[in-house]
Amino acid sequence: MTPGPRPRDRRAENIPAPQGRPRPLRPKRVTVIGGGIAGLSAATILAEHGVKVTVIEAEDHLGGRVGAWPVEADRTMSRGFHAFFRQYYNLRDLLSRADPELHRLEPVDDYPLTHRRGLTDTFASIPRTPPFNLLGFVWRSPTFPLHRLLDVDIPAAVELIDVEFPATYRQYDGESAADFLDRLRFPEEARHLALEVFARSFFADPADFSAGELIAMFHTYFAGSAEGLLFDVPVDDYDTALWAPLADYLTELGVQIRTGEMVTSLEATSSGWMVSTGDHEVHGDAVVLAADPARARELLRASHDSIVPTAVTAQEWLENIDSLTNAPAFAVLRLWLGAPVADHRSAFLGTSGYDVLDNVSVLERFEDGASRWAQSHHGSVLELHAYALDIDADPSEQDRASIVARLLSDLHQVYPETAHLPIVDQELLITADCPLTDTRPWDERPEAVTPVPGLVVAGDYVRCNLPVALMERAATTGYMAANHLLSSWRVEGTPLWSPPTRGLLRRGVLGRLGRGVLGRLGRGVLGQAR
Repeated sequence: MTPGPRPRDRRAENIPAPQGRPRPLRPKRVTVIGGGIAGLSAATILAEHGVKVTVIEAEDHLGGRVGAWPVEADRTMSRGFHAFFRQYYNLRDLLSRADPELHRLEPVDDYPLTHRRGLTDTFASIPRTPPFNLLGFVWRSPTFPLHRLLDVDIPAAVELIDVEFPATYRQYDGESAADFLDRLRFPEEARHLALEVFARSFFADPADFSAGELIAMFHTYFAGSAEGLLFDVPVDDYDTALWAPLADYLTELGVQIRTGEMVTSLEATSSGWMVSTGDHEVHGDAVVLAADPARARELLRASHDSIVPTAVTAQEWLENIDSLTNAPAFAVLRLWLGAPVADHRSAFLGTSGYDVLDNVSVLERFEDGASRWAQSHHGSVLELHAYALDIDADPSEQDRASIVARLLSDLHQVYPETAHLPIVDQELLITADCPLTDTRPWDERPEAVTPVPGLVVAGDYVRCNLPVALMERAATTGYMAANHLLSSWRVEGTPLWSPPTRGLLRRGVLGRLGRGVLGRLGRGVLGQAR
């Protein structure tokens, strides 16, 4: 397989693949449970190395939490906007299988982050390479007035760039993002726009979200990578642009993709594994469990008696998996408007300080299908997100109506012209199937490799020692799960890429110099502020 696009960042780290023969000596069959990013990543690597793969997905479409589906002949719905950052090396490598030059991703010129009080940060003109990106952001940002830097706790601020993974993850065991931000003492607007947005992108309240994950994301997107702060978006809905082409690629490799089938149980047998879907049984040598975390826990509970006898440590591992929790519910409201929003509206806007609104996308700015609808109806297609809602995952009609009303109220404040635009149609999705990356000890989180022979797990809830998260963690752990199975059969795997695992203050002579310069700079800035 030809490698995908190489990282721009010269400090990006390559993790070599396990070595071995090109293909198994004897036929191997693997069942992948889940057709999201993690499952498709694992299926791709396994199939490319000669393994017979069956992918079973409960939904009628692929992509998991990055899926899209039709709601009318000319309209689609999704689970919400996703930013494809240039640091997502392994995800982009996966997508390059069906799109070698990644032409189905296009750059977003900017993504403003605005606070209800009126302050807005942008990223378009900020340098890409650290530390100049960090200095450029602070210099240009209205949320960092010089006199307010007096309040910042300098030692805590240094923690944002004095990182080394995976040790940094462990350093913050038991500490929440909210607790760390309290220690940091950034100005309130800066806290919301520059840092808290990372916690909410995990669908989590900062009080429940891991400080180590927050710092890792600050490093990955901001202070530790030379890929820049901007991102790409698909040129059409996720299925059309990404997953249908990848499904064609996998089918050509012999992968059997079965959508609309719910796995009811998995069982370890004397000859391997049996996966049941009610009416069908799929037999194989191994299983990649890449379902969403709640569904994975349900399947493992149902399979407890079959799994425990296979390994001495399986019971403890199962209990650890079962203790994981999901993040609160989130909402996606898609609106088809009968008149267009103002021409100057950004393709994507992050928001903070509003009742429930976390971001707004103007989909016709980048999705071909939405653009065609907007042109034919002289309107706009908007998507609104609300994270970490205090409602049930299966809300009443009254609760659903309340969420719509609150989102629309926030939207009318952010984009005032929308208060007068007719709504042709709307779709609301509320669900709670995302993992909660909480403050539990790092080493208690599950890895891709399990103590159960022939069973591996993959997903964005799976522990990965690299500074990656969200879609990239799903792709990376999918690669890791596949590599482990291939290595167990003495078959070569696929290399991984990672953003730098060390921060600016951990890089040899530069780090030692940086500590001194940072200290003098901090004292100088504070002196000027006084």
